[in-house]
Amino acid sequence: MYDLLKGLTVVEVSSFVASPSAGLYLAQMGAEVIRVDQIGGGQDFRRWPVTAEDNSLSWENLNRAKKSVALDLASTNGRAVLVELIRKVGVLVTNLPAKGFLAHETLAEGCPGLVTVRVMGWPDGAIALDYTANAAVGYPSLTGPIEDERPVNHVLPAWDLLTGAYAAFALLAALRRRDATGQGGEVRLPLTDVAIGSAANLGRIAETLYTGKDRERLGNTVFGTIGRDFVTRDGKRTMIVAINERQWQGLVKALDLGEALARLEAERGVSFAGDDGARFRNREAIFALIEAAFAKRDHPDLAAAFEANGVVHTGYQTMVEAVADPRLVGENPIFAPTSNNPSGFAYPAAGAFATLAGEPRLPPAPAPVLGAHTDEVLTRFLGRSAP
Repeated sequence: MYDLLKGLTVVEVSSFVASPSAGLYLAQMGAEVIRVDQIGGGQDFRRWPVTAEDNSLSWENLNRAKKSVALDLASTNGRAVLVELIRKVGVLVTNLPAKGFLAHETLAEGCPGLVTVRVMGWPDGAIALDYTANAAVGYPSLTGPIEDERPVNHVLPAWDLLTGAYAAFALLAALRRRDATGQGGEVRLPLTDVAIGSAANLGRIAETLYTGKDRERLGNTVFGTIGRDFVTRDGKRTMIVAINERQWQGLVKALDLGEALARLEAERGVSFAGDDGARFRNREAIFALIEAAFAKRDHPDLAAAFEANGVVHTGYQTMVEAVADPRLVGENPIFAPTSNNPSGFAYPAAGAFATLAGEPRLPPAPAPVLGAHTDEVLTRFLGRSAP
């Protein structure tokens, strides 16, 4: 938590991951984010994972540091109050439909400087979720074991999270324009555009058009360089990546592969030094040498050798192991213990991911109890309590 956006107030009307994460990132940097939900909770209020009491740990953590207003959004009066609040504040983050009662054009009739950031599925307003956007842009065809051609969706909602971060960025850009010109406006941000645009930024569209075909499925192999998972003598599966020359030379030294690689180079008439492409094209032969070296050594010994030689490596962990890892959680300053969560469950919670030199880091704020700030917010902005 930081106070960098202190003085900025945002109304958030959203659900699930992308739009709430935009509000979360803004709140973690000090903005006052007022999340408005249906009385009794919106469609994500009980979203899994949940406690035994059916309290959503997802909702609780995506709404930290926000204020909560609960209105009857199914009623004309409740919607009118929400519209009035948005016009008073002048900033809206939402994933509600562009043509609904929160259409920007309608809201801006009473607030010409209104800035709206609208998270969408497809640009035409059709619904898409992270999982369907991922399916549409082709990544599942590259994910999973090499010998299995079935598409595999990753379980991380990557497009949701990227969209949430981009929405927060786009909002600040639009507010800067408003500060300079007085001009409001709507920013529309479809998940599918974030997904396919990100693929384009990584060169995937250009690659596909250039080669005329899709990239081959590689399992856990890193495309274009030497990187894959291997198993040590004591059974620890470890991911290694040599993405530059220094890391490659460190890997060769740590595994004592110099002589074996020299023989392989002579057999194939290639040189691996300084040539990521040559290494990748000959990866199966190189992987066989790495596998043999791994099979002779235990993980602690290999890890020490990798550290000494600048090799990027990480042993695979379950989430249970990751939570117990002091480097990731216990000693990581982005986390702090929380005991004032609406669920009643105490656990370390994440604050802002960025560390700002010279700025005091405040502990993660709790999520609000649903509707806890309804009277406070409506009285301050509208001069009346909840209807």
